[in-house]
Amino acid sequence: MARSLQGNGFTVGFSDREVTAWGGLALMKQMLDRLQFRQAFPRFGVPEPSSNRGYAACQLVEQFIVSIWCGGCRFAHAEMVRFDNVLCRLFGWSCAAEFKAIMRLFGRFDMIMNERVQGNMYRRLFGHIPHMKLVTLDMDSTVVTRNGQQEGACRGYNPFRRGRASHHPLLAFIADFRLVANFRLRPGNVHSANNVLQFLESTLFHLEGKTVGLLRADSGFFDDTFLSALERKHIPYVVAAKLTYPLQRAIYQARGWWALERGIEIAETEYRSASWEKSRRIIVIRQSASDRESPGKSLSLFPDDPAAQRRRYSAYVTDLVLPAVEVRRAYRGRADAENRIKELKADFGLDAFNMRKFWATEAALSVAMPAYNLMSLFRQAVMRTRVQHTLSTLHGMVLAVGGAWKGGAGNHHLLLSVPRKKRAWFSGLWANASDPPGG
Repeated sequence: MARSLQGNGFTVGFSDREVTAWGGLALMKQMLDRLQFRQAFPRFGVPEPSSNRGYAACQLVEQFIVSIWCGGCRFAHAEMVRFDNVLCRLFGWSCAAEFKAIMRLFGRFDMIMNERVQGNMYRRLFGHIPHMKLVTLDMDSTVVTRNGQQEGACRGYNPFRRGRASHHPLLAFIADFRLVANFRLRPGNVHSANNVLQFLESTLFHLEGKTVGLLRADSGFFDDTFLSALERKHIPYVVAAKLTYPLQRAIYQARGWWALERGIEIAETEYRSASWEKSRRIIVIRQSASDRESPGKSLSLFPDDPAAQRRRYSAYVTDLVLPAVEVRRAYRGRADAENRIKELKADFGLDAFNMRKFWATEAALSVAMPAYNLMSLFRQAVMRTRVQHTLSTLHGMVLAVGGAWKGGAGNHHLLLSVPRKKRAWFSGLWANASDPPGG
């Protein structure tokens, strides 16, 4: 036994007792057990290590997800889980793996394997939410700056750090349930509409058995091929329009403006691009730039018109038969997708987990998406609060709870340091975590 360390009015000693700062993750373990995560894992298609001495793929994926829940946003942060004996016993890992073993697992992925594993994971989770039948789907893209020589990290459109290499991933969200429906990594120099048709098909495959009642997307999806595919599949849509010169001319000639409120007007028109097979309905919003920091752009095609330059314009293409005001209101809900992307970057390592190989990076981020989905499910099915707290907030509320195993190694009784007045509340969370989602 090491001697005590002397401080100013106190001493510091050492204990062999297994303790953790993350006892609240017992709730997540209970929820995973109710979802039968381990029983389903062999059907995900994650490659097992070729060596008999290697760690099981299920354990490596679990370690990676748990490290994210503990606040890890680098592969090396998985070491805090590795050296936490309480968490190892809680999740049933006899010996936790080094973070490089997790990186080697992702290094074995390729494009086909990424598609298969993602599809199986999403379909399994969505199948456990019985009341998810009619959904609103939001599609968006983002820019992730890279510092290094990673595959696919190229110079392209980067509004935050111009001239820097980046990736340009696509994401799809189920707005009604605040879940990620699909993720695909792309090189940083691709066009916004690159690969959107394949992305749509894989997203619908993930949502097998669900009906998309409305699809909303940003201007990167303003493409005739994409819109025609939605129309063939009878998926209602509202998509932000790119203010090309022909569309600006159509907006400039629009008539029948209606005032929504002070400084905001709305109109609609029919527009057919030269490359389109038919005309489509366009909803146009114009706002006075002097009244507020209004979104949208000025009509650059008419720089000599003072009236056009004093306003900012936004436009949406849609096949909905709703009034123009309702179409605008329906699209404004898509802004929550931006919050989901910010949360993925801040708490789930969207802009931090990267490897030299392109498919390995996509594999790591594809597993980070289920980590987000499971935490989102926890917030809705277990916490059941009106406010959807971020992961960092949940740390202080419920996850960062001191815990210790009672007795020796064979005793599986976890003691949690929960204040007496909060124990009934915590017991209620445990009951929620023991029920299936939607139960």
